[in-house]
Amino acid sequence: MRHRQVILRRNETARRSANSALTVRCVRYGECQKNHAAGVGGYAVDGCREFMASGQEGTSSELICAACGCHRNFHRQEVETEVLCPCSSPSCNGRS
Repeated sequence: MRHRQVILRRNETARRSANSALTVRCVRYGECQKNHAAGVGGYAVDGCREFMASGQEGTSSELICAACGCHRNFHRQEVETEVLCPCSSPSCNGRS
């Protein structure tokens, strides 16, 4: 049985502003969009539904998909951004 590996890259950066919010960005790589028939003037994709890294994190093979053999850049990138605001109001902290 093969486990599916979802690649999430988390980039947490504190934005200095009036409310000093924290922005969390998660990146997920979806289906492969490489056109395998571009050389003959056609359009054909391989059907790879999700990027799975073929190597360990920190190696060059982590950028190659284990399912289709394409580079990670050929896979559709889905970015989820969440802004976390620290709440300083007493009702938010559970104080009355």
